[in-house]
Amino acid sequence: MNTVLECLLLLGLVITAITAPLQKQSVNMVILYSAFGVIMSALWMLLRAPDLAITEAAVGTGVTGVLFYLTLRKVHQLKGSDNE
Repeated sequence: MNTVLECLLLLGLVITAITAPLQKQSVNMVILYSAFGVIMSALWMLLRAPDLAITEAAVGTGVTGVLFYLTLRKVHQLKGSDNE
């Protein structure tokens, strides 16, 4: 069962890694990048490396995703952004 789950997660990693740079909208790219981090975090847990899983979830997905989103908002690529 673990092997099947690992294969599915690896397939998800490959799909998100290929499709993220091909996105036309920057927001979709950030969402796929965050999904990549979540999948990677789950893989680290299955590989029994909880310290790496926590780091990937916190930094790779959380902080970086928020920073990308705020950057996109700052450069006015998102609808409804503030006029600063």
